[in-house]
Amino acid sequence: MGQGAEPRRPHARDDELGAAVARAQEGDEAAFAVAYRLVQPGLLGYLRGLVGHEAEDVAADAWLEIARDLGRFRGDGAGFRGWTATIARHRALDLLRRQKVRPRTTALEQDVLDLPAAHNTAEQALETLSTERALALIGELPRDQREAVLLRVVVGLDGPAAARVLSKRPGTVRTAAYRGLKRLARRLGGTDDEPGAEGAAR
Repeated sequence: MGQGAEPRRPHARDDELGAAVARAQEGDEAAFAVAYRLVQPGLLGYLRGLVGHEAEDVAADAWLEIARDLGRFRGDGAGFRGWTATIARHRALDLLRRQKVRPRTTALEQDVLDLPAAHNTAEQALETLSTERALALIGELPRDQREAVLLRVVVGLDGPAAARVLSKRPGTVRTAAYRGLKRLARRLGGTDDEPGAEGAAR
């Protein structure tokens, strides 16, 4: 129950990332390169889910801002992932606004929903797919679910960190991630049209 009960595992290399960021803030360029290598794959996957083929350009803009403002960052490795995802999201939304494609967000009323084993099943299934296939499936989700799944599964953020990136309540993000992963699990299992599923997601 509540935020503390969710079973999201920490990213395996967050300790290494935190140490690299600390050294980079002291001017160690090699350490910044380490931080970049640890964060970039997930960040790029997240951006591909938002802006498609423009992801690399948006990521490059985001990293310029990250490098410029690195001295202002305070936190650990997990916090750095969230901070970089927030910056990347802002740059992606700037691009979408320039393209006159206004992103739609869906406010979910439900605020308390723990992630059961189905979450892990869908996550494991996604990990067996190629990156392009997984992103294509995620891209078919409603926007709120898509962003929540990308931040939780691709970037590796926990619920509260993903909520900060999206400026939403953790329960709302958990709900969106759960519904998105449940929908993906049905797609992967070939049972996309589960009775009542769409009604439950509204």
